[in-house]
Amino acid sequence: MAKVQVGDKFPNLAIDTLYKGEGMMQDLFTAPKTILWCLRYIGCTVCRYDIHLAAKQYNDFIEKGAKIVFMLQSEKSVLQEELKDIQLPFDIICDPSMKLYEELEIKPAESMQALAGGKMAALMAKGAAAKLAGFSHGKYEGNEQQLPAMFIVDQEGTVLESIYAENIMGLPTIKELLKMI
Repeated sequence: MAKVQVGDKFPNLAIDTLYKGEGMMQDLFTAPKTILWCLRYIGCTVCRYDIHLAAKQYNDFIEKGAKIVFMLQSEKSVLQEELKDIQLPFDIICDPSMKLYEELEIKPAESMQALAGGKMAALMAKGAAAKLAGFSHGKYEGNEQQLPAMFIVDQEGTVLESIYAENIMGLPTIKELLKMI
């Protein structure tokens, strides 16, 4: 499969989510705009921080007719344990086999240095903010060098935005994302 591009129909892949269980990707596209935010795993401090920030500002997305679904390399059991005291306002696709990452051609970086992509200062600042918010690194899962991606898809499954990040800091911030939608 080729990378997903703007204007494409998003592939209707089989998924397993934290809250709703098994289904198909198209089942997720119930809002005028669905943001599919593909990160590494729940134990990644900066990934967990992105999830935390998205949950805090989720009503801002709802007001704009959008919803968020995350995709992680995490096992469902690890997510259930890590989030046992937290009810997120969005679902998370569990892809520990990384089959969906492969299908969507969301590649890992060639090295940890490439993952940082010259953005080490920004990554360290985000890590410090995550630590201040009470997050620390958890269980390692999947490919540590996995690059992130983000797709914005309409209710018909048409891709409105397609972002394959070149480094771990290559996705829009919450503020930038709210402007995009």
